[in-house]
This record gives sequence, structure tokens and C-alpha cells, in this order.
Amino acid sequence: MLGRRVLSPWLMAALIAVSPVSVLAQDDPFGGAAGDTAVQTGTDGQVTTSGDENGSLLDEYGFDPADEFGGAEGEDFSLRDPWEGFNRAVFSFNDGADRYVLKPAAVSYRQITPIFVQHGVSNFFSNLGEVTNTFNGVLQGKWGQAGNDAGRLLINTTIGIAGLFDVAKHMGLEKGDGEDFGQTLAVWGVPSGPYLVLPLLGPSTVRDTPARVVDYYTNPLTYVEHDPTRYTLRATDIIQSRASLLQAESLLQGDRYVLLRDAYLQRRDFLIVDGEVDVQSETEAAEAIDQGEVEESSDY
Repeated sequence: MLGRRVLSPWLMAALIAVSPVSVLAQDDPFGGAAGDTAVQTGTDGQVTTSGDENGSLLDEYGFDPADEFGGAEGEDFSLRDPWEGFNRAVFSFNDGADRYVLKPAAVSYRQITPIFVQHGVSNFFSNLGEVTNTFNGVLQGKWGQAGNDAGRLLINTTIGIAGLFDVAKHMGLEKGDGEDFGQTLAVWGVPSGPYLVLPLLGPSTVRDTPARVVDYYTNPLTYVEHDPTRYTLRATDIIQSRASLLQAESLLQGDRYVLLRDAYLQRRDFLIVDGEVDVQSETEAAEAIDQGEVEESSDY
């Protein structure tokens, strides 16, 4: 009787190594000069950039972190953080664990892993995430996005060799911003609740925390029965994700807790509405500000 066959993580690297794509020159997706750009927080908690805004961050990530994740003008995210004392304590613990364990591992990973392997690993785990994306797209009634994500999963898993290569994007199926059960609950009308920093897991909210359980069971890695393989894949996923943030992290200045909190909360708001801006609400807010300025000036 044949024993159960287990997919070794080394097989993934071997497939990339023998691929013709490996001979193509590729830029380091996580390296390169950072230029003079800096991301920082002011005394009001707003995120700003200075220096070359069209530099390496825009080229590497496809967006300016300040424009994408910075706190919206006039929006005070501290109002959504009533447990700041507790959250800062957990943040300090997480920061220490990252500084002495995860970050050194991520730096070593970048130093010893060929660039084309990093691309393949990133594509592989991104492809696994399409299962969660498709599941939540259906629950949210986003049929077009769910179909796009399902198509990407099918094409990249087969033609893209288990997701190592993003073939689907060349067929018109672009990668989405991602869907998770926390976003699904938000679409269903569940309020976010206070901001919450989880030990080792990082930023979250009262709504997003239990949603992580559902996301855990929609992650295909959960169903890998061979424990060493499952642990290796999960560790690789975490280290790869951490490595992708090394350059951006080096540019952060100011209160890191406030910066990351505001970035997380605005990013979540952005994902929930799929980047659609409520023009009416913004107009009403602007009119209210203008009215307030008129009343203030009339006092003089």
C-alpha cells in the first residue's frame, strides 16, 4: 500500500529553479535605495511624506503609503482607540518579539534567497489567499470580484504551477485588494468596535478579531495534514510577508504606534468600501467646516 504523498516546500523552490523564468533579470521586489522619502507622523497624528514622492516606494509598492494609508484630513482615529494603554503595552511586546526574532529572520531570508524565488514564494501564498477572497466575495454578493478571484485561483494553480507564477494577470484577471471575513461582517452591518492590538498577531478591531477564526478555516494551509510541512509553509509565509515590509519600515518616523494604528484603520475602511469615496458625505463635511469658519469669523 502506498503511503500518503506529502508536498515538500523544497519542491516549490526546485520548480522555480528549473523554470526558464529564472534566467530573466528581475529587480529585488523588496530592496533598492529608499531615496529621500520619509513617512512620518505629526503631532496631530497625520501621516505625511517628505522627499522624493515618486521614488522607490511608488515604484516598489505601486502607491504612496501616506496617500493610501494616512489618516484622512480631520479624522481622529484616537477616538476609535479607547484601550490605548493596553494596546500600547501589547504593541511594545510585539515590537520586541519582532525586533529580536521575526525581523532578523526576514533580513536573513532576503540575504540568502534568490530574487526569483522570493517572487515565486510571494505568488504561491497570494494564490492560496484567492480561496479566502472568493469565499468572502460570494458572501458579500460581489459576484464579479468573486469570479475574477476564482478564475485567478484556477489558472494560477494549474498553468501557473501551483501559483508560483501569476499567469492570470496576463489574461486580464488582475489581483484584487483582497477580501476577508472581517470585511464581510462590515458589509453585513457589524460595527468595527474599538481598535485592538493582539499579542503576536498585531492590529485588529473587536469585529475583525473573531473573523480571523473563519479566515483560518478558509486558508488551504489549515488542511495540510503533515505537521512539519504545514509549520514550514506557515513560517515561510510569515517571514516572506515580513520581508516585504523591511524597506517601508525603514522610512517610518515619529510615533510608530500611532502611525501603524492609523494606517490599519484607514486601510480597513478603504477595503470595506472597495476604495469608493462617499462624495455626498465629503461634501456635507466640507460644507459643515465652511459654515463653522463663517460663524467663527462672524464673532469678530
